[in-house]
Amino acid sequence: MNLEEKIYKDYIEAFKARNREKSDFLSFVRAELQNLAIGAKKAKLEDNEALSVLQKLRKRLEEAKEVAVSSSKKDFLEKTEKEISILNEYLPKTLSEEEILGFINEAITVTQAASMKDMGKVMKEVLAKVGTQADSKTVSDLVKQKLSGS
Repeated sequence: MNLEEKIYKDYIEAFKARNREKSDFLSFVRAELQNLAIGAKKAKLEDNEALSVLQKLRKRLEEAKEVAVSSSKKDFLEKTEKEISILNEYLPKTLSEEEILGFINEAITVTQAASMKDMGKVMKEVLAKVGTQADSKTVSDLVKQKLSGS
Protein backbone atom coordinates (compact mmCIF):
# COMPACT_ATOMS: atom_id res chain seq x y z
CA MET A 1 0.00 0.00 0.00
CA ASN A 2 1.46 3.33 -0.99
CA LEU A 3 1.29 6.50 1.07
CA GLU A 4 -1.67 8.00 -0.77
CA GLU A 5 -3.71 4.82 -0.23
CA LYS A 6 -2.79 4.73 3.46
CA ILE A 7 -3.97 8.32 3.90
CA TYR A 8 -7.24 7.48 2.13
CA LYS A 9 -7.78 4.40 4.33
CA ASP A 10 -7.11 6.43 7.48
CA TYR A 11 -9.44 9.17 6.23
CA ILE A 12 -12.27 6.65 5.80
CA GLU A 13 -11.63 5.21 9.28
CA ALA A 14 -11.65 8.68 10.86
CA PHE A 15 -14.80 9.60 8.96
CA LYS A 16 -16.61 6.44 10.09
CA ALA A 17 -15.44 6.99 13.67
CA ARG A 18 -16.80 10.55 13.45
CA ASN A 19 -13.38 11.96 14.28
CA ARG A 20 -14.11 15.25 12.57
CA GLU A 21 -10.73 16.92 13.18
CA LYS A 22 -8.75 14.04 11.72
CA SER A 23 -11.10 13.39 8.81
CA ASP A 24 -11.21 17.09 7.88
CA PHE A 25 -7.44 17.39 7.98
CA LEU A 26 -6.87 14.17 6.01
CA SER A 27 -9.42 15.37 3.47
CA PHE A 28 -7.34 18.54 3.07
CA VAL A 29 -4.15 16.47 2.71
CA ARG A 30 -5.82 14.25 0.10
CA ALA A 31 -6.88 17.36 -1.85
CA GLU A 32 -3.29 18.65 -1.82
CA LEU A 33 -2.05 15.29 -3.13
CA GLN A 34 -4.73 15.19 -5.81
CA ASN A 35 -3.91 18.73 -6.92
CA LEU A 36 -0.27 17.76 -7.42
CA ALA A 37 -1.29 14.59 -9.28
CA ILE A 38 -3.56 16.59 -11.58
CA GLY A 39 -0.79 19.12 -12.17
CA ALA A 40 1.64 16.31 -13.01
CA LYS A 41 -1.03 14.60 -15.17
CA LYS A 42 -0.83 11.37 -13.18
CA ALA A 43 -3.49 9.13 -11.72
CA LYS A 44 -1.46 8.53 -8.56
CA LEU A 45 1.65 10.05 -7.08
CA GLU A 46 4.81 8.15 -6.26
CA ASP A 47 5.60 7.93 -2.55
CA ASN A 48 8.53 10.35 -2.85
CA GLU A 49 6.27 12.95 -4.51
CA ALA A 50 3.63 12.49 -1.80
CA LEU A 51 6.31 12.81 0.88
CA SER A 52 7.47 16.12 -0.56
CA VAL A 53 3.87 17.43 -0.38
CA LEU A 54 3.58 16.26 3.24
CA GLN A 55 6.89 17.88 4.16
CA LYS A 56 5.78 21.19 2.66
CA LEU A 57 2.55 20.94 4.63
CA ARG A 58 4.48 20.26 7.84
CA LYS A 59 6.70 23.26 7.17
CA ARG A 60 3.62 25.47 6.69
CA LEU A 61 2.07 24.11 9.87
CA GLU A 62 5.29 24.71 11.84
CA GLU A 63 5.29 28.32 10.62
CA ALA A 64 1.62 28.67 11.58
CA LYS A 65 2.44 27.24 14.99
CA GLU A 66 5.11 29.90 15.52
CA VAL A 67 2.59 32.60 14.61
CA ALA A 68 0.05 31.11 17.00
CA VAL A 69 2.60 31.06 19.82
CA SER A 70 3.64 34.66 19.23
CA SER A 71 0.03 35.86 19.04
CA SER A 72 -1.11 33.80 22.05
CA LYS A 73 -3.97 32.07 20.22
CA LYS A 74 -4.38 28.89 22.25
CA ASP A 75 -7.21 27.32 20.22
CA PHE A 76 -5.34 27.80 16.93
CA LEU A 77 -2.13 26.50 18.52
CA GLU A 78 -3.86 23.33 19.76
CA LYS A 79 -5.44 22.72 16.34
CA THR A 80 -2.11 23.21 14.58
CA GLU A 81 -0.30 20.88 16.97
CA LYS A 82 -2.93 18.17 16.40
CA GLU A 83 -2.56 18.55 12.64
CA ILE A 84 1.23 18.30 12.92
CA SER A 85 0.93 15.12 14.99
CA ILE A 86 -1.47 13.61 12.41
CA LEU A 87 0.92 14.54 9.61
CA ASN A 88 3.91 13.07 11.45
CA GLU A 89 2.23 9.64 11.31
CA TYR A 90 2.90 9.60 7.56
CA LEU A 91 6.37 11.14 7.49
CA PRO A 92 9.60 9.26 8.16
CA LYS A 93 11.26 9.77 11.54
CA THR A 94 13.41 12.88 11.54
CA LEU A 95 17.03 12.66 12.57
CA SER A 96 18.30 14.31 15.74
CA GLU A 97 20.93 17.04 15.58
CA GLU A 98 23.56 14.58 16.83
CA GLU A 99 22.75 12.15 14.01
CA ILE A 100 22.85 14.96 11.45
CA LEU A 101 26.21 16.14 12.85
CA GLY A 102 27.54 12.61 12.31
CA PHE A 103 26.61 12.82 8.63
CA ILE A 104 28.12 16.32 8.42
CA ASN A 105 31.43 15.20 9.95
CA GLU A 106 31.56 12.28 7.54
CA ALA A 107 30.82 14.58 4.58
CA ILE A 108 33.50 17.06 5.67
CA THR A 109 36.02 14.23 5.78
CA VAL A 110 34.98 12.84 2.39
CA THR A 111 34.93 16.23 0.64
CA GLN A 112 37.98 17.51 2.54
CA ALA A 113 36.10 20.72 3.27
CA ALA A 114 38.07 23.35 5.13
CA SER A 115 36.06 26.57 4.88
CA MET A 116 32.69 28.08 4.06
CA LYS A 117 33.68 27.95 0.38
CA ASP A 118 33.15 24.19 0.54
CA MET A 119 29.65 24.42 2.01
CA GLY A 120 27.95 23.44 -1.28
CA LYS A 121 29.95 20.22 -1.52
CA VAL A 122 29.19 19.30 2.09
CA MET A 123 25.48 20.12 1.75
CA LYS A 124 25.19 18.02 -1.39
CA GLU A 125 26.86 15.05 0.30
CA VAL A 126 24.80 15.31 3.51
CA LEU A 127 21.43 15.82 1.81
CA ALA A 128 22.09 12.84 -0.46
CA LYS A 129 22.50 10.65 2.62
CA VAL A 130 19.80 12.01 4.94
CA GLY A 131 17.18 12.46 2.24
CA THR A 132 13.79 13.30 3.73
CA GLN A 133 14.84 12.54 7.29
CA ALA A 134 16.21 16.03 7.93
CA ASP A 135 15.11 19.55 7.11
CA SER A 136 17.55 21.22 4.71
CA LYS A 137 17.48 24.45 6.74
CA THR A 138 18.57 22.57 9.86
CA VAL A 139 21.32 20.83 7.91
CA SER A 140 22.43 24.16 6.43
CA ASP A 141 22.61 25.83 9.85
CA LEU A 142 24.63 22.95 11.29
CA VAL A 143 27.04 22.90 8.32
CA LYS A 144 27.57 26.66 8.68
CA GLN A 145 28.36 26.25 12.38
CA LYS A 146 30.76 23.40 11.67
CA LEU A 147 32.60 25.09 8.78
CA SER A 148 32.82 28.49 10.46
CA GLY A 149 34.41 26.88 13.51
CA SER A 150 31.66 27.83 15.96
